[in-house]
Amino acid sequence: MRRMDTKTTTEKTGETGDNAESPEGAGSAGADIAAKTTEPVEAAEAAPAVEPLDADALGPADEVDKDDDEDDDEALFPDEAPASASAGIGGAAAAVVSAALGVVALTGTWTGKVVAERETLIGQIKTSGSGTPAQQISEIYADAWHSVALVNGVLSLVALLVAVLVLALPGRPSWVRAVAVAGAVLGGLGLLLSVGTYFDLFLNLPTAGS
Repeated sequence: MRRMDTKTTTEKTGETGDNAESPEGAGSAGADIAAKTTEPVEAAEAAPAVEPLDADALGPADEVDKDDDEDDDEALFPDEAPASASAGIGGAAAAVVSAALGVVALTGTWTGKVVAERETLIGQIKTSGSGTPAQQISEIYADAWHSVALVNGVLSLVALLVAVLVLALPGRPSWVRAVAVAGAVLGGLGLLLSVGTYFDLFLNLPTAGS
């Protein structure tokens, strides 16, 4: 009995030793360790790559940045006036000029006075020897009056045209339009008086017998 127990124990011990020292057992254990080690690497390789952002998606943001840059440039350079400011100054100046020309046309100018004196001198030269009273009236007085009326009429017409031009332009301030209206009224009134004076509609020339 003791021999059989010893033999059985020896066989079990030999089988256990063979399994521990077997290269196949060691290989299977190494394979399990390698499989566990490569699992995170494969998982990392299987992860999807991050796609780069599309440039078109950043379009509105870029536009906002550009607008901000333009606002910053305007803040840094406030002295640069837009083109509309120059146009506004020109319209205001034209309105003032039209009103001034209307006033001058009604009150008379130095140019009109010089022209009238010239016509008077020419009339005196023409009628100095043998001119009749009617010729003297026509050459000395009538021509001088008509010359003054012509000069004032031209100034009134220019004032009226400039005022109408200013009123026709859009986007003008209220005070500019008011001055332009005043220039148009003065120019129209001066033109009416000049035409009436030139054609003797308001006052007739005196006759020789009166």
